[in-house]
Amino acid sequence: MNTCHAAHRGKVLAVFGLLMSAASWGLIWYPYRCLNVQGVSGLTASMLTYVLALLMGLPLYWREFASVWRHKWVWLVLALSAGITNTGYVLAVIHGEVMRVALLFYLAPLWTVLFSRLMLRERLSVMGYWVMVLSMTGAVVMLWHTDGRWPLPNNVSEWLGLLAGMSFAFSNVWARKVEQVSLGAKALAIWIGCTLLPVLGEFNSGLHPLAVLHYSWMVWSELGAVALTMFAATVLMQNGLARVAANRAIVILLFELVVTALSAWWLAGEMLVGKEWVGAAMIMTASVFSGRLEQS
Repeated sequence: MNTCHAAHRGKVLAVFGLLMSAASWGLIWYPYRCLNVQGVSGLTASMLTYVLALLMGLPLYWREFASVWRHKWVWLVLALSAGITNTGYVLAVIHGEVMRVALLFYLAPLWTVLFSRLMLRERLSVMGYWVMVLSMTGAVVMLWHTDGRWPLPNNVSEWLGLLAGMSFAFSNVWARKVEQVSLGAKALAIWIGCTLLPVLGEFNSGLHPLAVLHYSWMVWSELGAVALTMFAATVLMQNGLARVAANRAIVILLFELVVTALSAWWLAGEMLVGKEWVGAAMIMTASVFSGRLEQS
C-alpha cells in the first residue's frame, strides 16, 4: 500500500512539475523583454541567466561529467541543439509577436516526425501523417496572406521561432537515439549549451563582455530570478518526462501556450485574430496527436 501511494504521489508531483515548467516557459518572455528595455540584450540576458543556472546545478550534477566525457560527441550535439533552441526562442519573443512565435515553435511535432524518419528509420504511421498534415495546414492558415504572397514567417523573429522549434524537435529525437546519456548529463548540456551559444553571438555582434560589471542591482536581481526559474524548469521538465508517459506529457506541456496567450494579452496587449486562431487550433491538435505516435 505504501509503495503504491508513493508511486502515485511521485506521478502527481511529476505532472505538477511539468505544469510548472510549461507555465515558466509561457511567462519567461516578459522578464527578457523587461531586461532588453533596461539595456540588457537578449544574447547577454540568455547567457547570464544560464551561467547562473549552471552554477546552481553544478552541486547537484557535477558527478555527471564522467558520463559527459564518455559520450562527449553525443553530448556536444545535445548542448548545441539546446543552445540554438533557447537562444532562438529568447530573441524571437523579445522582438516578435509572442503568441505567433510560440505557435511556430510548436510546429515541433512536424519536425519530430521527419527527424524520426531520417534518424531513427521509423516508418510513418497513420497518426504520423495526421500530425504532419495538421501541423502544416495550421501553419499555412496562420501565415496566409490575402495578397497572394507565400504563407511564410513575416519577419526574423518568426523565422527564429520556427528554427527554435526545429532544433527542439531535433534534440528530442537525438536524445531518443542516444539514451546512454543520463538525465543529469542532459541537464548540463542544456545549461552549458544555452550559455556558450549566446557568447559566440556576442563576439560576432561586437558586444563588450565587461559591460555586465555596470549593471544595477535591480538588473542582477531580475537575472537571478530568471536563472532560478530556468534552473527549476529544467529539473522539473527532466523529472516529469522521465515519469510521465509521452502522450500525457505533450498535452500537459500545451499549458505553455495557454499561459503564453493569456500573458501576451494581459502584459503586452497582443492577441491572435481570425485565421490565426484557426491555425493555432490545428497546431495544438497536432501536438496532442503527436503524443500518441509511440502507441500507434
